Amino acid sequence: MIIRRRLALAVAGGTLAAGLWPRKPNAEELSGLGESLEELNPPAAVPDGVFVTRDGSSHHLSEFQGRGMVVNMWATWCAPCVAEMPSLEILAKALAPKDIAVLPLSSDRGGADVVAKWFQSHGIAALPVLLDPKGAMARAFRARGIPTTVIINKSGAMVARLEGAADWGTPEAAALIATLTAS
Repeated sequence: MIIRRRLALAVAGGTLAAGLWPRKPNAEELSGLGESLEELNPPAAVPDGVFVTRDGSSHHLSEFQGRGMVVNMWATWCAPCVAEMPSLEILAKALAPKDIAVLPLSSDRGGADVVAKWFQSHGIAALPVLLDPKGAMARAFRARGIPTTVIINKSGAMVARLEGAADWGTPEAAALIATLTAS
């Protein structure tokens, strides 16, 4: 009964509820990138979807053309997403000097305030509050659930993707992302 209700809520929200997972993973249980990152050969075209910033303004991924991007689709109610968010912040700090943007696109229906409060309560200060309120970006990237992360190189092509949570906060992860986004 509970699973059926969660599934109905997830379908109504436009995303697959990661809350259907039987338990919340701990940060120590997150997989490394080498175990689950799928490199795309050949690289794939990137949909130019729209996302919203905290102030309500709309932006396109194409505005980041020429920069590497790590686009993470997540939500505050998604246990695996919550587990990986601190490591995404570490990654963002490591990649900032290399002109690689980490873009966490939240599908939270409560809007920017919900995400901003969640960031504040979890000490996340190096990531922007970005929204994918109707799951349009997640659908454009054909995400089967959240978290889903796509890696886009500086030429504007999707070069890798990962479905599920991972530990992004290692020096090896930063080096791999820097290499993947360089071309």
